[in-house]
Amino acid sequence: MTKIRAAITGVGGYVPEYILTNSELEKMVDTTDEWITTRTGIKERRLLKGEGMGTSHMMEKAVNELLHKTRTNPLEIDLVICCTTTPDMVFPATGNLVSDMCGLKNAFSYDLNAACSGFIFGLVTGSQFIETGKYKKVIVLGGDKMSSIINYKDRTTCIIFGDGAAAVLLEPDTSGNGILDSILRTDGSGAQYLCQKAGGSRRPPSIETVTNNEHYAYQEGATVFKYAVANMADVSVQIMKQNNLKPEDIAWLAPHQANKRIISATYERMGIGEEKVLMNIERYGNTTNGTIPLLLWDFEKKLKKGDNIIMSAFGGGFTWGAVYLKWAYNASE
Repeated sequence: MTKIRAAITGVGGYVPEYILTNSELEKMVDTTDEWITTRTGIKERRLLKGEGMGTSHMMEKAVNELLHKTRTNPLEIDLVICCTTTPDMVFPATGNLVSDMCGLKNAFSYDLNAACSGFIFGLVTGSQFIETGKYKKVIVLGGDKMSSIINYKDRTTCIIFGDGAAAVLLEPDTSGNGILDSILRTDGSGAQYLCQKAGGSRRPPSIETVTNNEHYAYQEGATVFKYAVANMADVSVQIMKQNNLKPEDIAWLAPHQANKRIISATYERMGIGEEKVLMNIERYGNTTNGTIPLLLWDFEKKLKKGDNIIMSAFGGGFTWGAVYLKWAYNASE
């Protein structure tokens, strides 16, 4: 019997219009364009503006573009996995809201939170529903309105993050393309180094938590950098070894866009050149769950059917992982 694999058959994305440049940040915090660019590779990032606008509004645009490009009837979608760290509300799930906004009335949907690794966690989860034959069309969303939890007086975080969202469609494939392997990991002992301290059940909102700025993202940059460099590179090399892949076999690395130095450490450990690495960090910064699907959206026309692609990510918590897939289609011009 021919094995069914889950293949990405389309990509849709959205980034807000407003651009926050490094030169603007120079006026807000004690930093410089040179300092930001040298340490992160980021030149600008997008911010979602407008009262009452949440992560769901970016995801709605991404899903609608995906449905249009793939000529998919919204009623054909079976499942929506919404990967986000900045849900519109604690409940209901942002995936539920997006499903309603996009007319996905026959799908069940839920949110998945694994910080910056969320999209690949969701991709692997969605692939299981395809591989078992249970479902035929699964949408995996990745996106965040990071500006909603960033303190623009804290230069350790405000220079890094931006807003954006993208979506992929998973469908069955029996030709050998699709998701072939994955490695996913977590280590909860890292939670103290990258987290949002308040707002959950452990520390509900109070005057004290608001006054202490505990509803913003908190990061101990040096520690997170050390863990990210080691684990993201390790897992990327490990998945190559598991599948007997040599550097020349890899068409593209699609890494989480957290920091250009982390990306460089990863592809150097893999033994591939920068010419095989998808990067848009200079334009969008770190959109958390949105980075990897936004890469696929940005570079869709460069990806060719049969290309070996490795996705890898590292996120708060800590979470990390890698996915090996063969690209399933050539984008139309």
